[in-house]
This record gives sequence, structure tokens and C-alpha cells, in this order.
Amino acid sequence: MPPHPEALLRTIAQNVQNLRRSVKWSQQELAERSNVSLRMIGLIESGENNVSLATLGSLAAALDVTFSDLVNEASLGGPAPERPRRGVRLWQGRNAGTKVDLLQSFPATHVMELWKWTVAEGDRYQGEPDLPGYVEIVYVIRGELTLELEHETQVLKAGDTLKFPSDRPYAFSNTGKGSLTFTLNVVA
Repeated sequence: MPPHPEALLRTIAQNVQNLRRSVKWSQQELAERSNVSLRMIGLIESGENNVSLATLGSLAAALDVTFSDLVNEASLGGPAPERPRRGVRLWQGRNAGTKVDLLQSFPATHVMELWKWTVAEGDRYQGEPDLPGYVEIVYVIRGELTLELEHETQVLKAGDTLKFPSDRPYAFSNTGKGSLTFTLNVVA
């Protein structure tokens, strides 16, 4: 379920303010580094203004954080343990069914691959560990993905997304009914 718009604005306000203070910048310094007006910074930090995706992107770049660091509640108390996510609704169009959801993000500087997987019922793939520093992100489109990690197993359903370090053994299996389809991003 997407967050209520006012709740999202409060989360963004707290995250921007906390991140700005953590680097010991004034609102003026953040404004100069992000090319966002001082007035807009004040409105964002007070939770009084709907902020555009472009403005959030400028703030994230200036603060050297990911887009999701600005919009996720987990950012308020520091990193939260990874768990399946449904994302954050950042924009809703006028027509039903038009929406933008941020599913996952994190800093990356080298390689990014996007894969589409289809796994028949009862099938399993045993992954080989990648090089250190590699991360994989799965997004389940249809079906139920059982992700076996080194010390835990997670079941993800359609709409769930999860990132995990892939420099250790892992496995994908379809333990649900019917076909499983998911995307896999590999990032180094």
C-alpha cells in the first residue's frame, strides 16, 4: 500500500533535515550545492511543499545519498535490515493505473545487468558466488520466488523486491503454484 502523501512529505522532510545536519551543512549550503532555492529547502524540511522528482534527485546528489535514502522511513533511524519491499509511491497520475514506484536504489559505479527470469513450478537454480562487492536485486512480476541465502530463506510474492550481496552462495526456486517471472539486476 502506498504511503499517504502527507506521511511521505513528513518522511522526506525529516530525512533531508537529518542528512543535511549529519554533514553539518546549513540550509543555505545545501541550497548552493544542490541548485535548489533556499526557500524550497525550507518548505521541504517543514513538510509543507510537494517536491518534484527532479528536486529530490538534486538533493540526493548533493548529499551523496540514494534517492531512496530521502523517501524511505528506514532512513530515519539508520539502515534497516533488508526485507521484501513493495516500494514507495512517488507519483500518481490523474488516470487510474498511472503511477511511479521507487522499488530499490543504492550507489553503484561499475557494472549493471538486467535479467528477466522465468522459472517453471518446482524448478530451482543454484547460483555461484559473484566477486566481492556484487549486489543483486530481484523484483517478482508473477508467482512466488523462494530465495535461499546463506543464513536465511525469504519468500517473495508478486510486487516484492529485495537486494542482497551475491558474493556468497544463493539459490532461486519456484515453490509456488504456476510459473514464476522476476527481474534480476546485477550491480558491481
